[in-house]
Amino acid sequence: MLLTRHAFRDGFIWCVDGHTLPTAMTLNDLLQMEAENMLRHLQESPHARTHDRVAPIEPNQEVWASGVTYLRSRVERESESSTADVYAKVYEAERPELFFKSIGWRAKGDGDNIRIRKDSSWNVPEPELTLVINSRQQIVGYTIGNDVSSRSIEGENPLYLPQAKTYDGSCALGPGIIIASVDQMADLSIELEIWRKDDSVFKESTTIAQMKRSLNELVGFLFQEMTFPNGVFLMTGTGIVPPSPFTLEVDDHVMIRIGDLTLSNIVAS
Repeated sequence: MLLTRHAFRDGFIWCVDGHTLPTAMTLNDLLQMEAENMLRHLQESPHARTHDRVAPIEPNQEVWASGVTYLRSRVERESESSTADVYAKVYEAERPELFFKSIGWRAKGDGDNIRIRKDSSWNVPEPELTLVINSRQQIVGYTIGNDVSSRSIEGENPLYLPQAKTYDGSCALGPGIIIASVDQMADLSIELEIWRKDDSVFKESTTIAQMKRSLNELVGFLFQEMTFPNGVFLMTGTGIVPPSPFTLEVDDHVMIRIGDLTLSNIVAS
């Protein structure tokens, strides 16, 4: 079951498997429901329409992210940082790294442009399974997230993490939301491919099974002292890191595949 958001006339509409939901229904409404009740509403959709697809998130919803959830991420972030022990400690600690990534209106969708910071010398995409969680702390589905990051800024000082992670064009989601249980995500593969002009300059894959932490564990810590009345999106970390000295360039084409979904974005200035 695929949930997508589309632009039409002067507004937006949500579709499930290409069929429109009632025009007044938003993702806010769906993520306020119990998971079973939400599924029942999605199965009662009327006939199909076609509109331009946009990022599958409401403007007021939040995107959070997890860090150092894969061993590969720990190793790469240690190599870039002047305080490498910070990443070793968080990888082994009970408490995960969690940080705010984006508000919904700032997120880019499939086919939109992403950006790299002009004041950064080393920039990479980070392909991540992104959980869709309702207000009751239930994981109801997933999408693809691209946590575009400035590794040179974060490597200079971990306290610069917000600047390295959060800026215009640094968050992409899409192309839609797969409604699924946690068990259905266990064997998902993640693939990143970067094209420069007509050449594939980087390609690598991993699986969710390589994560050190469980999905429910990450969600539990996110909700520990916060509520999300309209639900929340959670990027779960990356196990694919292009090695130094590779860095994104303007006009690069970034493609991320997770399961049956593909998120495609061009790097803009």
